[in-house]
Amino acid sequence: MRFIFLIAFFCSISINVSARQKKYEFNARCQQAYNAIMQLRLSTGKSLLEEEKRANPDNLIPYFIENYADFFTLFFNEDPAVYARQRKQRAARLDLLAQGPEDSPYYLYTQAAVKFQWAMVRVKFGEKWDAVWEIRKAYVTLKDNQRKFPGFLPNNMLTGSMQTVFGTIPEGYKWITNILGLRGSIKEGMASLQTVIDSNDPTALLFKEESYYYYCYLKLFIENKPEQLWAFIQRKQLDTKNNYLFALMVANLSLNNQKASQGIKVLEERVQSPEYAEIWYKEYVLGLMKLERQDADAIAHLERFVNNFKGKFYVKEALQRLSWAYYMKGDMASANRYRSLISQRGNTETDADKQAQKEAKSGKWPDPVLLKARLLSDGGFYEQARELLLTKRANDFQTVELKLEYAYRLARIYDEMGMDTSAIKLYDATIKIGSNRPEYFAARAALQLGYIYEKMGDKAKAKQSFQTCLDMEGHDYKNSLDQRAKSGMLRLEGK
Repeated sequence: MRFIFLIAFFCSISINVSARQKKYEFNARCQQAYNAIMQLRLSTGKSLLEEEKRANPDNLIPYFIENYADFFTLFFNEDPAVYARQRKQRAARLDLLAQGPEDSPYYLYTQAAVKFQWAMVRVKFGEKWDAVWEIRKAYVTLKDNQRKFPGFLPNNMLTGSMQTVFGTIPEGYKWITNILGLRGSIKEGMASLQTVIDSNDPTALLFKEESYYYYCYLKLFIENKPEQLWAFIQRKQLDTKNNYLFALMVANLSLNNQKASQGIKVLEERVQSPEYAEIWYKEYVLGLMKLERQDADAIAHLERFVNNFKGKFYVKEALQRLSWAYYMKGDMASANRYRSLISQRGNTETDADKQAQKEAKSGKWPDPVLLKARLLSDGGFYEQARELLLTKRANDFQTVELKLEYAYRLARIYDEMGMDTSAIKLYDATIKIGSNRPEYFAARAALQLGYIYEKMGDKAKAKQSFQTCLDMEGHDYKNSLDQRAKSGMLRLEGK
């Protein structure tokens, strides 16, 4: 009897353990939590996840979604104290997610997504090599999951995005991707991402809006197809009023595509509620666009950013813009105060931050007419910028650097206004005069010429222009301009 009792007892344990097996259940409550967090309603999303943990303790999906909340907080705000507290969550979540059934497509996918997100975070905190290896782990894990579950479309969302970016890495950095075994292709990567966007598969629908986020950035920064980007945003009717993440995305894309008024409108018309996370990056984006439009409150937004942001990215650029704003007002005491802070704060990981530091060290102030024209042009106010520049001639400027900048600025305005013949003439002059100089004007002129010829369908001249950009050395914005030129070459080659 004792023997039979022991067998029955152990069988009951076995049955109980089997019944309590960990699982990946993306149920209705998890979907609500995920959607809330993707809108940056982080507290609401995390409350729903806690409810799910209590009601369904064996469900691992809450720990996967929870990582998104940490990712957004750390990626946007870059607070070192928060990072020190939260970084241990990476290993804890990966351990938990590895306890689920291996025959689920979420087993590898959730682990890969967590690694991918932490790679992006590590970049922000200066752990570049750890970030690169983390990306490799995420990519290899996703490729493995694609082989096991080829119909699981979220794989395509992340691998497609990674492949697209890997394909644009400049030649000088190819050794990194070769060592890590990372292969890229803009054409294949975007096609892979498109499968998620076009699908009505229930799993693809779960991640649809996340796929839009990757798609929009790649469409502008890698494919250089702004018309298609804005048409896509309009067609999909992205909710920038209630979805703070979409509002930030559209504003940032507007900032980088000479649409300052549009970006300002999006950020100012979004729903304002304590339910949304406090993102100081918003003040940086809004401040830059308002400065381009010459709004009086641009300074207030930029000061809120530099006074509250705990991170290192964008800080030097924001301080530079503050110094410019006060310089244009004639308040040189404030202009010099902010300029003096440039060398003390932030880092030089971005080309814009690097250029801000270089300008501050030079001790030179921009020509006021060229500076105002630059800001107006960057914001998309081309008529005003052109009228301002046409009050001057190249010979009115004393140095080669200023003459070069004048030609380049006017060329960019003609370019953006669709006046290609005038733009080409001035771009050619900029390249001829500035190809061996440290300013970025000649390299950017070559890049823009490539875009014009690509649009015209003249592939030979487009390739030649992109190659001219890549061949120039020692100028400002080298990394970002090279990546764009590389993307252009790959597009022309159909890769």
